[in-house]
Amino acid sequence: MLQIPSHITIFVYASDEGKRMKIKLISVGKTDREWLKDGLQLYLSRLKHYVPFEYTEIPDIRNTSSMSRDTVKAREGEQILRLIAPGDHVILLDEHGKEMTSVGLAKRLEDRLVSFSSDIVFIIGGPYGFHEAVYGRSNEMLSLSKMTFSHQMVRVIFAEQLYRAFTIMKGEPYHHE
Repeated sequence: MLQIPSHITIFVYASDEGKRMKIKLISVGKTDREWLKDGLQLYLSRLKHYVPFEYTEIPDIRNTSSMSRDTVKAREGEQILRLIAPGDHVILLDEHGKEMTSVGLAKRLEDRLVSFSSDIVFIIGGPYGFHEAVYGRSNEMLSLSKMTFSHQMVRVIFAEQLYRAFTIMKGEPYHHE
């Protein structure tokens, strides 16, 4: 019989259909600064070593200067909702969400990954936030900080925190406490 040391955690991510569970990150708008693209790509490529991962950027809504904020949010919301499957567990990155430490995020993710078979979908909204339909579809909300960051920077910061969470779960030396 194979003996597995107690400090090693084995993750099996599978759904009822036999496919591997995914973590998805959806963001509204393009990342247009090269240094942000480079940082985002760095952490997205690292994440794929831990879990099936999918990143989707929803194109910017055009001609927004002639639209109300509610109209922009509604149009973004329609695009977001098209990307979410009925069984997905949806977590909005929202200033009114729950704050947690990096270790807390790792624990929360580990609990979800072990206990549930649905894909986990994190969503970064546009500059005006989310439409009510998106809030209604969400399962929970997470806040990165009480401070405000640009939506492009949030992508990099959150991708790094996801990567950090997986290194914490695996006991790797990236995170120091």
